[in-house]
Amino acid sequence: MVSLTSITSTALTNPFTSSKPKLSTIFPQKQILSISCSSSEPQQPKPALQDLKTFSAALALSSILLSSAATSPPPAAADIAGLTPCKESKQFAKREKQSIKKLESALKNYAPDSAPALAIKATIEKTKRRFENYGKFGLLCGSEGLPHLIVSGDQRHWGEFITPGLLFLYIAGWIGWVGRSYLIAIRGEAKPAMKEIIIDVPLASRLLFRGFIWPVTAYREFVTGDLVADDKDVSIYG
Repeated sequence: MVSLTSITSTALTNPFTSSKPKLSTIFPQKQILSISCSSSEPQQPKPALQDLKTFSAALALSSILLSSAATSPPPAAADIAGLTPCKESKQFAKREKQSIKKLESALKNYAPDSAPALAIKATIEKTKRRFENYGKFGLLCGSEGLPHLIVSGDQRHWGEFITPGLLFLYIAGWIGWVGRSYLIAIRGEAKPAMKEIIIDVPLASRLLFRGFIWPVTAYREFVTGDLVADDKDVSIYG
């Protein structure tokens, strides 16, 4: 690099003959080096990592579906005409006493440590817990003392019908999707009918865990057109 003092002195001594200094000699351009790394063969994710990601996505989806059921129920209120909170209903309390009284009367017919007596005691505890949950979760009872489900879409009563309905659809779809995936996986076998009679447990177990994210997989196959078979692939008899 040429110093600035030498350039100034040269320009003053030879004002006509000297050439103007080029900026490139004063401020030389810096070379920018770029380094890029590439691989000839793309790395494939390990099967264990794929299974872990699938299980994580399934766990996240399950937690979203179950989050509304896990929250504490709102306090019951008589917001529906003709219905009162079950924990405040006298007929509801009367039905609980009658149910427990019948079981206790049947318990007297057996020895205290016999199998029927133990079964009746367990039924008594379940009955008490059931009536307690009816009152705790804010269900509304009618004049006859029976709980009524509110299916009008009111968010305060989602836990009575909407949430169980969504969970039922999710579980039913999960079972159906796993069965569909199993049939698709074995149709290339030499004897697929035998795979239906004698279940391939390792294959079914893998598909069972993958089925947790069946809504996402079903939507993806619907978009790509793989969800429904073509008409030419469906055989019609008759």
